[in-house]
Amino acid sequence: MMHASEIYLINVTGRDRPGLVSAVTNVLAQFHVNVLDIGQAVIHDHISFGILAEIPPGQTASTIMKELLYLAHDLDIQARFTPVSLEQYEKWVAEQGKERRIITMIGRTLTAAQTSAVAAVCAHYGLNIDVITRLSGRVSLANPEIHPAASVQFSISGNLYDEHGMRRRLMDIAQQMGIDISFHMDDIYRRNRRLVVFDMDSTLIQAEVIDVLAQRAGVGAEVAAITEAAMRGELDFTQSLKRRVALLVGLEEAVLADVAENLPLTEGAERVVGTLKRLGYKTGILSGGFDYFGRRIQEKLGIDFVHANKLEIADGRLTGRLVGEIVDGARKAALLRQIAEEEGLLLEQTIAVGDGANDLPMLSVAGLGVAFHAKPVVRERAERAISNVGLDGLLFLIGVREREVRQTLVSEETSPSR
Repeated sequence: MMHASEIYLINVTGRDRPGLVSAVTNVLAQFHVNVLDIGQAVIHDHISFGILAEIPPGQTASTIMKELLYLAHDLDIQARFTPVSLEQYEKWVAEQGKERRIITMIGRTLTAAQTSAVAAVCAHYGLNIDVITRLSGRVSLANPEIHPAASVQFSISGNLYDEHGMRRRLMDIAQQMGIDISFHMDDIYRRNRRLVVFDMDSTLIQAEVIDVLAQRAGVGAEVAAITEAAMRGELDFTQSLKRRVALLVGLEEAVLADVAENLPLTEGAERVVGTLKRLGYKTGILSGGFDYFGRRIQEKLGIDFVHANKLEIADGRLTGRLVGEIVDGARKAALLRQIAEEEGLLLEQTIAVGDGANDLPMLSVAGLGVAFHAKPVVRERAERAISNVGLDGLLFLIGVREREVRQTLVSEETSPSR
């Protein structure tokens, strides 16, 4: 039995104003039209609004179109009507099981060339861009920001036949064009993450604390030589850490306090941690550095927990030894698993951010692992990277819009004190 209703795609474009959608749908309501799909986008006060409409038996499409054209004339907008066959509609319905992925582009600025390159990769692999969303705020050209950031998010659909190849091409574009590109599946966990852990040295702070301490102790060259040996693979992390700490024997605790007070935070660190906390995330530091400094950063940023290596101090001086279990790469991953379990979370709901090779284990087990201003080998193995903006670029990677960040600030400022 044939379906007697008609289907039309109605597209409305023009200058946006309050009440426009209400006026269009009110006309359709008078003819008992069913809405099969609906969507809109507004760019610089201009709207593109679409409705896939089912016109029921007994109603005449030409009459509805005439009424909408009258309305379009009164509102100074344009209306276009495209008939959709039942076969076309059912094919569209059948495609709703397609895989969906998210591509996030982040940079100081975004150019047409960068956007074109990413869109071309999507087309090459037969993927359709369904929605494009600007995550970053509006940019003033008259009063540019000190640390600008721009981000857009593509929602793409289709069955991808070569995910590795697409990732490789996107990574090449990112490196060649100076932009960060994240590419991952769109699933329930993307919008339900609740725990973020950070490495400390060269991630939350712009320093490697042990190098700073070594300089203050007059053993900078010796510590640097051990670090280089570890990077060549001649020493593992635990061996190199113990040897470097041994060279700090006798350093006064007052020096540690002075260094801790003057550690430079990474660009965006305060903003990202503050926003995550206001959004209900738990935050933590998992560091191969030292908890003496981790505790200071915890207090400054309001971080929930810290796990790092403990320096032994006796009579106000370093003994050159460590106390307790060493926090290395494997320990970081184990701690992330432990914390997630204690918080009642799946690993898919966790995020880990770090810059070094000893961060790779926790980046690999987290639901979202992010290499931050990392070396190429770390950046490539982590799959997702922030290399061109501050640490608050993480907010874009998890889909938080600039206006939502500002809304959380306003909400906090206007809420009554407890």
